[in-house]
Amino acid sequence: MEWLVATMIGLLIGCGIYLLLRSRSFPVVLGLLLLSYGVNLFVFAAGGLRVDQPPLIASGSPYADPLPQALVLTAIVIGFAMTAFVLMLALRALSELGSDRVDERRGEEES
Repeated sequence: MEWLVATMIGLLIGCGIYLLLRSRSFPVVLGLLLLSYGVNLFVFAAGGLRVDQPPLIASGSPYADPLPQALVLTAIVIGFAMTAFVLMLALRALSELGSDRVDERRGEEES
């Protein structure tokens, strides 16, 4: 189970970084999404992978740590807001510049 989670974390973060290095804005947004999913999975796995354990402490029984679960829930909400904001920035840049390339300039010469 741990190998599968570690592989998925590495795959998500690796693909996210690869997409962040693209020159178009839509792959950059997808890269941010994959990177945030990978980090969320990492934070969730850092709390310990326990199956069929309650998130609340009972007398003397093992429990799942609720702090990583709360942090991941908060990160999901923040990630959704960040994605909406970055998508609106990308759409605005596309409408004003006429291109969705990240490094595109309009009317300026390179110095």
